[in-house]
Amino acid sequence: MLIGGGIANFTNVAATFRGIIRAITDYQDALRAHAVKIYVRRGGPNYQEGLHAMQELGQSLHLPIFVFGPETHMTAVVAMALGITETHANPATITAPSLFDRLPHVSTGNFADLACSRSGPKKSRMSSVKDDGIYSGLFNKQTRAIVWGVQLKAIQSMLDFDYACCRTVPSVAAIVYPFAGDCTQKFYWGSKDNLFIPQYQSLANALNEHIDARFLINFASFRAAYDITMEAMSIRDETEKRPRLDGIAIIAEGIPERFARRIMFAAKQMNVVVIGPATVGAIKPGCFKVGNTAGMIDNIIASKLHRPGSVAYVSRSGGMSNELNNIISRNTDGVAEGVAIGGDQFPGSTFLDHILRYEADPGVSMMVLLGEAIENGRIRKPLVAWCIGTCAEMLAGKGDANSLGEVQFGHAGACARSQAETAVAKNVRLSKAGAFVPNSFNDLGCLIRKVYEDLVKSGILTPKPDFPPQTVPMDYSWAKELGLIRKPAAFTSTISDDRGSELLYAGMPVSRVLSDNLGIGGVISLLWFKKRLPDYAIAYIERCLIITADHGPAVSGAHNTIVAARADKDLVSSLVSGLLTIGNRFGGAIDAAARQFSEAFDAGQSPSEFVASSRAAGRLIMGIGHRIKSVNNPDTRVTLLAKFARANFPATPLIDYAFQVEKLTTAKRPTLILNVDGLIGVSMVDLLRNCGCFTHEEADEHIRIGALNGLFVLARSIGFIGHYLDQKRLRQGLYRHPWDDITYQLPNLDDIDFPSTSGTNEGTT
Repeated sequence: MLIGGGIANFTNVAATFRGIIRAITDYQDALRAHAVKIYVRRGGPNYQEGLHAMQELGQSLHLPIFVFGPETHMTAVVAMALGITETHANPATITAPSLFDRLPHVSTGNFADLACSRSGPKKSRMSSVKDDGIYSGLFNKQTRAIVWGVQLKAIQSMLDFDYACCRTVPSVAAIVYPFAGDCTQKFYWGSKDNLFIPQYQSLANALNEHIDARFLINFASFRAAYDITMEAMSIRDETEKRPRLDGIAIIAEGIPERFARRIMFAAKQMNVVVIGPATVGAIKPGCFKVGNTAGMIDNIIASKLHRPGSVAYVSRSGGMSNELNNIISRNTDGVAEGVAIGGDQFPGSTFLDHILRYEADPGVSMMVLLGEAIENGRIRKPLVAWCIGTCAEMLAGKGDANSLGEVQFGHAGACARSQAETAVAKNVRLSKAGAFVPNSFNDLGCLIRKVYEDLVKSGILTPKPDFPPQTVPMDYSWAKELGLIRKPAAFTSTISDDRGSELLYAGMPVSRVLSDNLGIGGVISLLWFKKRLPDYAIAYIERCLIITADHGPAVSGAHNTIVAARADKDLVSSLVSGLLTIGNRFGGAIDAAARQFSEAFDAGQSPSEFVASSRAAGRLIMGIGHRIKSVNNPDTRVTLLAKFARANFPATPLIDYAFQVEKLTTAKRPTLILNVDGLIGVSMVDLLRNCGCFTHEEADEHIRIGALNGLFVLARSIGFIGHYLDQKRLRQGLYRHPWDDITYQLPNLDDIDFPSTSGTNEGTT
């Protein structure tokens, strides 16, 4: 079994291995029964911890698990797994033989002739050589870019790279995003979050404001990337009579091929370097990187990309760029520049375009090509080349070379449609043209080191100095994910969680809430009471909401909402004006009624004792009394709710107690009935105490914190919103209360005059 693969950009490798570890643990018996050997290879963020966890798993389960980091190629791991080479139990402790001992036979031209016959750079469309012979590269330490799209993580990655490289000026000059107004975005520069980058709606405006920005990183989707690229190339520098931009990187993949061909043609006509589509970008160590190229800062430092080396490479894949960064940094003084031209069929620039740029760059002493491109007589610097996919012929149907179209490696641009386009044929042609071609990818690093060391010995190449990067602080989120830091949470939530793939209500996936038809009553039971209440309880809650949703426009809350709506206030303001009237006298007596009745009942007071004690204390009995309803005009809402509760609740002792109290109060006055607030209060106490989901104390806690009043607030919000919408539909004007409905009782003027002081004050005039 093979697990892993390339070097990750941003993935927490240890986190991705946790699921694999669980699977291996669950199926350990089957793995032992079939004598399965497990080979793991991975690199990238936190890969050491991931590999360590896999190694410990093998020891604890007594399974043959072999782990390898980026120092071992995946091709070498495959060879071990297939038994072609010896498997090393602990590769980290094995002393590797000399590179020259492991170097395969290489079919190339004479190295000395190739390395020593370099002439001055020849000018080409993309050579970046000025007329005065001074080389001007595509990227340098002063290169600044404009980023199209609000890709904040990618921009921060570029800025962290700048800081590690000791750049004095950030490489991102501006952001363009047409779907938001002009503003600024804040980023970190080292440990300080005081770097503000302007954001514009228009690309033309951004270029006009930032004349030093000569590169565009286009993060637009495949639907918009073509138009934005063509617009960018059409903007000209009228002073120099040339396109305003030197280069463009197109990140999106899937751009229609006819559009990609137009981009490629226009780029060559206008002499603009286009990298992509379908690319991760490019990097010039110590100077500039495009977007997410090379991944997190950990990868960048591990591959020594914070300072320049002498070896430039070009590949098609962003993933293979990570591998080349790793290979070159381990076998030479480092990378001088690297470009991934992109995986689509028609890239804006080709392998050869960038090889010719490197040929003209005096800072590049040798080149590595992971692809196909060579032109006799034009490439004079040493070139190590390998075209991936040599195993395609083994995988083709029935060994027929004519069926190679069935096999494709990764990108659209890697498809072979004939024998001449196969990787084997391309490697043969590269070798005949004078490139250094290894026997397999597994030998690529050895060959790169051989060529590099020969250049050093011959005096053609002087290794670039090595120096440490400027320390980039670790992001808080990454440090927390790695378990390096902790801090107390500002909030604690126990009712919902939106962090995973699906929203959870009290631990229940929202999809199950819907599939089980819990309804709004079920949602209330989960979010308010953190329990899935019985079906009868859910149905009762919904009945409470239905019955109390509205009680006409005359009640105080609806009246306030209507007045606010007619004053042209918005929905939320009008709703709030109505909700703020809810209190002990209007709708807010549910909790108070539940407390009063339950305390008297729990204390063993009879209904008459409860009424007498309340009268003696001068205390109103909450939930008793109504403005218009009486024993002669009963409240139907109370009747309906009481009937349902008695028919479905396991027990209704407090409801029965409350109706006994009602008999005593209505004997004094017919309007002192048990109102809907009182009934909901006592019935919810019976429900919470007797449904089997809560203890007596837990039920009382829900009453104490105001959960029952929430039922009226939620229900009546429905009615208030209805009144607001009704007034808006009717286009009712500003409300003014009529004078004849107001009693004016002002004091007499004499009663408000300030009394005069005794005596007189004399003065001179």
